[in-house]
Amino acid sequence: MKNRLIYIAASLMAAGAMISCHKITVKATSELTPDIFPQDSSSFITATGPVYVALRGNVAAEYFFQQTYSTDEGIMPARGGNWYDGGQNLEMHYHTWTKDNGYVNGNWTWLSTIIGTVNQQISILTRTQPAGAARDQSFAELKMVRALAYYFMMDNWGNVPIDTLYGDFTPRDKSPRADVFNFIESEIKAAIPNLSTTVSKATYGRFTQWGAYALLAKMYLNAEYYTGTKRYDDCIAACDKIVGSSKFSIAPMANYLKAFYPSNGPDAAGSKEEFIFAIPYDPTFSNTFPFRSANYHARYDVPRSMGSVSKGAGYNYFNIPYTPGGPASTLPEFYANFNDAGDIRNKQWLVGKQTLPDGVTPLTITTTKAGYDAIAFKGDTTPYTYQLELTPNIVLRQSSTSFDCGNDEVAWNMGYRNIKFYPDATSATRDQNNDIPIFRYSDIVLMKAEAILRGGTATLGQTALSLANDLRANRTTSPAWVTITLDSIYNERSREFAWEAWHRNDMIRFGKYEGKWGFKTNADAYRRVFPIPTNALAVNPKLTQNTGY
Repeated sequence: MKNRLIYIAASLMAAGAMISCHKITVKATSELTPDIFPQDSSSFITATGPVYVALRGNVAAEYFFQQTYSTDEGIMPARGGNWYDGGQNLEMHYHTWTKDNGYVNGNWTWLSTIIGTVNQQISILTRTQPAGAARDQSFAELKMVRALAYYFMMDNWGNVPIDTLYGDFTPRDKSPRADVFNFIESEIKAAIPNLSTTVSKATYGRFTQWGAYALLAKMYLNAEYYTGTKRYDDCIAACDKIVGSSKFSIAPMANYLKAFYPSNGPDAAGSKEEFIFAIPYDPTFSNTFPFRSANYHARYDVPRSMGSVSKGAGYNYFNIPYTPGGPASTLPEFYANFNDAGDIRNKQWLVGKQTLPDGVTPLTITTTKAGYDAIAFKGDTTPYTYQLELTPNIVLRQSSTSFDCGNDEVAWNMGYRNIKFYPDATSATRDQNNDIPIFRYSDIVLMKAEAILRGGTATLGQTALSLANDLRANRTTSPAWVTITLDSIYNERSREFAWEAWHRNDMIRFGKYEGKWGFKTNADAYRRVFPIPTNALAVNPKLTQNTGY
């Protein structure tokens, strides 16, 4: 078990039994009051726990689905009706989502809950915690979590209400996106002087100055899209704060994949070098599970003691580690970025013929002919054994209307699977031990390179080309680049941050979100933001729907 301050706080708070009172979602109450808690220095620290627990909620599941399945990076088709999920995955892929989409509603509620929880904690601590440096740091951390939640809301919905008051349920209008941007920026800048500069176990999973500068850099890189004003020099300056700290570095090639293993954390290879701000997960304490990191994305590494796997079509994906996982996969258009044979990042994918962990012995599956291919061998119960092979293309063989590939081996083996957040075989449930990075040092490197290419002034003797080559020297054995373009930066970001929920943000900034991939042909530009969801409209009558919906 990973020992984290966040987990201590979570356990003391009864697994984070805090519900948001944020006015743009469902109203709720909490047993935490100034009269009973907190009362001493340790409980003041513990009081920040519910905020970090709330942050952990959707980030590796529904939020990841929304950011990934709406791009060419990921697709979740149905298999014999499994994972149709009311059509929400189909809508993400086709860009036909409505205000009733489950991900749209769920993520708005999740982010509103974070904001409401922060507002409540600040209200309580204002009345109970003595003024001074300790309270200033607590407030700065809490406001940074709220700033991140508002950033996600602004990025996904554009104009959103701004609410910093606990207990005031007066409906509020949406604020223009530029105003939300300015609010977030001011909150971050005000928080920075009071945030810790320490990088250690004690600050892992908590916002430090470096996490704050990373969020500023992300905002400034996208500022032209958010506000109409270019802020590339500001992006570079924020990146330079982190570069100049000398507290982070690009993980060497041997540690890249390790950074996302179940053993990752403040002292682990890869994550120790690169993680600026991460959300810790631990199956012992987590009531949520990062789908991103395991069973949903397939694992075929059956135990060494086993030979072939015997099963029929429609097997239970919970039966790990003895059977394949769920059907989430990438699309050929995205996988085309992984075209460098010397690149370590290729190994985050399961592709082609599969073997046992020895890397030599074929992984064979025994089923029936109809279980293998229900179309070609309809009703044929003759036993059939084959070497499992993942194929790149998704084909809706059973039904294009229901986004369904079928319920046989051919269907289940469609699509290359990402195992970047490699699953923890020791976990008895879907809860996993992989911490999820929000900001990594390699993102700082590539954001600075991109900002320079987009017109920002180069600093510290670094150019866009030198920065990209610094990263690539730790990712591939191929020769250094001699030229660089925005498209090559985009492709590099696709390789570096696959399955980390930043690709939608990148596609929009690079003008590629309206493109065609998979079965999608919808080019509506208004879908760069999502509709205000049904649950929010029901609670706040002053909200107006986003244009186009």
